Amino acid sequence: MKTKFSFYTWFLFLAMSALGVFIFITPISTDAGMKVPIALLANWLAGYVEPYIHWFAFIVFTIAALGSIAMHFIPQRGPRNIWDSLFRVHWFWTIMRVLAVVFAGAFLFQVGPESLTSDVTSGILIDPASGLVTFMFILFLFAGLLLPLLTDFGLLEFFGSMMVKIMRPIFKIPGRSAIDCLASWVGDGTIGVLLTSKQYEEKNYTGREAATIATTFSVVSITFCLVVVETIGIEAYFLEFYASVIFCGLILAVIMPRIYPLKNKADTLIDGSEASINREDVQEGYNVVSYGLHNALSKADSNRNLGKMVKNGFINVLEMWFAVTPIIMAFGTIALVLAEFTSFFRILGMPFEPILALLQIPEAGEAAQTMIVGFADMLLPSVLGAGIESEMTRFFIATVSVTQLIYMSEVGGLILGTKLPLKLWDLFVIFLIRTVISIPIIAAITHLLF
Repeated sequence: MKTKFSFYTWFLFLAMSALGVFIFITPISTDAGMKVPIALLANWLAGYVEPYIHWFAFIVFTIAALGSIAMHFIPQRGPRNIWDSLFRVHWFWTIMRVLAVVFAGAFLFQVGPESLTSDVTSGILIDPASGLVTFMFILFLFAGLLLPLLTDFGLLEFFGSMMVKIMRPIFKIPGRSAIDCLASWVGDGTIGVLLTSKQYEEKNYTGREAATIATTFSVVSITFCLVVVETIGIEAYFLEFYASVIFCGLILAVIMPRIYPLKNKADTLIDGSEASINREDVQEGYNVVSYGLHNALSKADSNRNLGKMVKNGFINVLEMWFAVTPIIMAFGTIALVLAEFTSFFRILGMPFEPILALLQIPEAGEAAQTMIVGFADMLLPSVLGAGIESEMTRFFIATVSVTQLIYMSEVGGLILGTKLPLKLWDLFVIFLIRTVISIPIIAAITHLLF
């Protein structure tokens, strides 16, 4: 017997889901190009808090570090509470939080070696005007409060049964992940990671599925792609560049879940339990649309208490502020210092020179130096490649840098700060494999265009 739902439940499903789609997925034309509303909200608030957001970030880092140190000496009593969630972490993550304080303090007070006080290392992350981490404090505020519009009122459930026939056989992920992918592609990769992490914690994805979605579909936004092409000087080829990114990205999305390390991730839920293989299959008496609608309304009906949603949203914001941003600050700074003040990534890139020469990429030596440096920050290859004379090579560098996807100053650091089952080594291996597969594909496209 099919369940009948109240008008209020229908209203929650339709109104809240539509609002979520508008805020996170619908691009709006602005003077600065196409942006999704959540980015506009974040930019609006950033204009007001810019004079002191970096000090707020430093205070949060300090509280996170001191709180986690204290928790190592305070025994846990009773079930895990909000304080445990914020501060009771492994010693390794405690050290990372302490390093976040050190790195942020070095830049803000201009104390310490140049590698830590420079605008091209810690400054990229915590500069009040343009820092990635400082902007993320604002983005996380809106994302934490508003992500339930996508997750709690049935939108994912509605599309799950309809998209499973496409997403699972091709990409080996659930049908509901189509919304994750769309939110990343149209909006921002960080939103995709946060949405994926939340779904994993709520037992809607297995570890393998969550790891696949976070590292394969948390793509760079169109807005950032525009920054890449402007930085490296190939604005005239934006459509060809973006089409190449999509084409190569889809090929990688088919390959990556089928090989190490994603293939080896445990296909179990966050608590270690087995997920139902048929959890998105259509039940008898329904078609794909009616079953998706039934699941969606059931989900909306279970979240009628909007006050509880707001409370949980604020808790999500605090967890992202205290747990995630210090990790991005720590790992991002380390990666950028290695990129800017050592030959580490340049040495790692040397084996690519004969490969690029074989593929007849002009100025192969200079291009090879950019192949690994993107692991630190996705814009670095374009910055380093901007001085290369060959337009063909600059197109190649820009396109590869975006298809690599994993970079520690933002998405990589964000993943490490969540509960997703991915370690630093996993991220580097995924980055390297994506690079190796992308190079011949992008080289072939480049030769067709130039």
